Amino acid sequence: MNYTHLSIIERSKLEILHQQGKSARAIARELGRHHSTISRELERHEGQETYGAQRAQESYTQRRKTSVPEGKWTPELARVIEEKLQATWSPEQITQRFRQEKQAIVCFKTIYRWLYAGLLSKGILTVLRHKGKRQKPAETRGKFTVGKSISQRPKEVRSRETFGHWELDTVVSGRGKSKGCVATFIERKTRLYKAIRMPDRTALSMEIAFGVVASEYPIGAFQTATADRGKEFACYTNLEATHSIQVYFADPYSSWQRGSNENANGLLREFFPKGTDFAQVTDEALHHALDLINHRPRKCLGWRTARESFSEELSHLP
Repeated sequence: MNYTHLSIIERSKLEILHQQGKSARAIARELGRHHSTISRELERHEGQETYGAQRAQESYTQRRKTSVPEGKWTPELARVIEEKLQATWSPEQITQRFRQEKQAIVCFKTIYRWLYAGLLSKGILTVLRHKGKRQKPAETRGKFTVGKSISQRPKEVRSRETFGHWELDTVVSGRGKSKGCVATFIERKTRLYKAIRMPDRTALSMEIAFGVVASEYPIGAFQTATADRGKEFACYTNLEATHSIQVYFADPYSSWQRGSNENANGLLREFFPKGTDFAQVTDEALHHALDLINHRPRKCLGWRTARESFSEELSHLP
């Protein structure tokens, strides 16, 4: 049975029995308590003429008030946590990264409690990760049926053992908006995420966007690319010839085969929700969002950031 403190009723009975001259063990039997509990209670009030239930209860209430811990919240710690939350880090990312760097920090559950208790700046709740799957509209864009299937892709690509393997996709503007969209790229091993604005969702625009991203990195940074069968990837033969890569296509209605890209697109949507007109989004705004995403510590990377992991892999290229 769990231990409970003496109540005012029990203390009143104790007072009467003690005045009758009964021993601590006899009183304990009467109250159904352990004799040491009664002994400690009487010892606390040894210096008084006689044991008084009301006085003992008031003393107990005061002790309980002073026994409450002050807690770990401080203005300085709150400022540090708020800074990372504003940088779109999750509470778990904050906790694990600080622990990895051997800095003092509270557990991520405490950060959540502080958030909901209003001990951290209001409005930060909007940057927390969304849970659950969202229903997607049926695919209506054009498709093609040629190209190498994902089943032909080397096994080491799936296991993320080697560097230089990317997933490709597009994020579009809201219905009724312009044709503007964003080509997205993510490296499977390091999770580095890139996005390039395109004027439309055509194969030519995708070919140009791919060339822009590939030109930023040395040879070897792009070995394979995995995409869906959207018409914008009809340029795959040109990509293979120009950039010396192999392009593979996921099975129809199998977005999980490009899970890294789907997840990263969800992160991008937190900055540019559905309905956004990407023709109106500036390159500066897009780069700022990508910078925040790529500088978050990631659990799958041992709490390093995608940028740190990618830079390390680049340093190993010949």
